[in-house]
Amino acid sequence: MTADAVIVGAGIVGAACAAELAARGMQVQVIDSRGIGGGATAAGMGHIVVMNDSPAEFALSRYSRDLWLEIAPQLRERDAFARCGTLWVATDDEECEAARAMHDAFAAQGVAAQMLDAAALRAREPALAPSMAGGLLIEQDSIVYAPTAAEWLLAHSPHAARIRVRLNAEVARVDAQHVTLSSGERVSAAHVIVANGIGAQRLVPSVSLQPKKGHLLITDRYPGFIRHQLLELGYIKSAHHATGTSVAFNAQPRPTGQLLIGSSRQFDTTDPAVEMPVLAQMLQRAARYLPALPKLNGIRAWTGFRAASPDGLPLIGPAGDTAPGIWLAVGHEGLGVTTSLATAKLLAAQITRSDAAIPVAPFLPARFAEGICHV
Repeated sequence: MTADAVIVGAGIVGAACAAELAARGMQVQVIDSRGIGGGATAAGMGHIVVMNDSPAEFALSRYSRDLWLEIAPQLRERDAFARCGTLWVATDDEECEAARAMHDAFAAQGVAAQMLDAAALRAREPALAPSMAGGLLIEQDSIVYAPTAAEWLLAHSPHAARIRVRLNAEVARVDAQHVTLSSGERVSAAHVIVANGIGAQRLVPSVSLQPKKGHLLITDRYPGFIRHQLLELGYIKSAHHATGTSVAFNAQPRPTGQLLIGSSRQFDTTDPAVEMPVLAQMLQRAARYLPALPKLNGIRAWTGFRAASPDGLPLIGPAGDTAPGIWLAVGHEGLGVTTSLATAKLLAAQITRSDAAIPVAPFLPARFAEGICHV
């Protein structure tokens, strides 16, 4: 065997899986067709957020956020980790009620959350429109620059000496104990893990994933313009339940002083080109919340593709009878950075047949083969 485990994909999920398996004593090889932290990892916002669209999503994102907070002191300045908090913004009384319900659900689970009335919201974020009715602050949510964080996990985490990374190597096919490259070379391992996002469809055709295209824009430097990750209360509905093209307000203060503005979702295209009508719609939505936004200079826009499962939860575990012996860590949609560390823990627990900190069942790929969705 070349390694104890071979991981296809050097994005944030594959890197986290490699670091966790190495921590458990395994020799790990990671293979990627491009570089470290590419694909969806490079295209996303790097928001580390507790989400509660379902009990399973809440458990996974809360567990993983806590893991990020644990490793944060080891990360480098270039990894741009910042505990800025998430501020969910309410536009009216109905959304304030939704914020209160979210607050109560979080408080019941021990997640620090603070309701803000209109005056408190304005004091926290003066750039928000005066018409905003209030908000909910989730204090420990954070941001990170995911591409360099993936590199840290692979090269500088405590057990990185057990990890070998091979880049610019295209994987043609996988089986239970081999990864075959397009060159014909075969890499052998006791465990083969597919963690390359939407690319998993090519290697494991039975995997149920859908690409969701998203746009982002970054501005010039405006230090202090906003202080928290800002999201509209309608974001969860847009993220998981919208059909067709949708946009939602999402703005992040980068440590550079820049603003990262999102977000959009499209289901009907795999064209990576920036689409000006969608970008314009997204920015118009953002300007409703940040009226001064149109006066700022946008310097770059780009797109990426989130790999989404039918029920919005990732696939973590054995691929099943259609791909025997293959392990999956894919389908994280817009929460790959947030849930990467917990995904690695759950996958490693299954591979090593040890106990996991949260239930694994809701994330097993077999749930679709059985016609069961644990949401």
